[in-house]
Amino acid sequence: MSSSVKLRYAYFPGCVAQGACRELYQSTQVLTETLGIELVELKKASCCGSGTFKEDSQLLEDTVNARNLALAEELNLPLLTHCSTCQGVIGRVDERLKDYQNSDPAYLEKVNQLLQKESCTPYKGATEVKHLLWALVADYGLAEIERRVTRKLSGLKCAAFYGCYLLRAQHQLIYDDPHQPESMENVFRALGATPVYYRGRTQCCGWPISSYATNESFQMAGNHIEEAIAAGADCMVTPCPLCHLNLDSRQPEISKFLGRSFNLPVLHLPQIIAIALGISPQALGLDNHIVSTTPVLEKIMNN
Repeated sequence: MSSSVKLRYAYFPGCVAQGACRELYQSTQVLTETLGIELVELKKASCCGSGTFKEDSQLLEDTVNARNLALAEELNLPLLTHCSTCQGVIGRVDERLKDYQNSDPAYLEKVNQLLQKESCTPYKGATEVKHLLWALVADYGLAEIERRVTRKLSGLKCAAFYGCYLLRAQHQLIYDDPHQPESMENVFRALGATPVYYRGRTQCCGWPISSYATNESFQMAGNHIEEAIAAGADCMVTPCPLCHLNLDSRQPEISKFLGRSFNLPVLHLPQIIAIALGISPQALGLDNHIVSTTPVLEKIMNN
């Protein structure tokens, strides 16, 4: 990033980060302010539906998220999210509607008529959807992040958990390989940490089936946690609050169900970066996690 360029985004925080994972909202704000990235929050935005709207109606999912995209278009800014699920849902809607501009303009007109009926700005296909991870890697730059590091995470072994929506919900993923991603591992390296590779890092966390197949969801999440621990991870890092809910908030239940004690700390992506920038754990909400992050902090502080 050129020092003369000010990065600005239309910020879509999503509902989970403003509720169950408030520490993600908190740490994203602190990190972006520290890096000089301006977030213009879309306070009128609505929940993306997390993939459930289309089970009832594809038109519903498209219209709700066309409105979210139009809010960013009004600002002439890219829409930034810090949730893998939001990225996958809104990014896929944007991708689909842009295709429909040529292949099915009548459908797009139907979407815009519904928006107009509610006095909403029509969707034009004039923005892009970008996860915080992509914004940091592609726009801000890993070299600049590394330059800003004041507390190297030497000796800390981090296991990325990408979440399936971030990697494979869209047909085109221009920032990484959807099957063999390296973006998060490259972030860890820039912070001085050691990436840990394990089979489940690109798989589903199990959250989408947790409401009706709880045991299977616990088994999926438990497998990932167990594999990360076996690979030597000190912590797991995820760019998705829904993955965080299943891997951190439900980890005690998962441990009980599987009859094994895990206690693997799970951090949000902006938290691990902000720690390396010298920001205090309290400012990042690291004391709000279900699985204590103390072992991670002790390892960092003792380096």
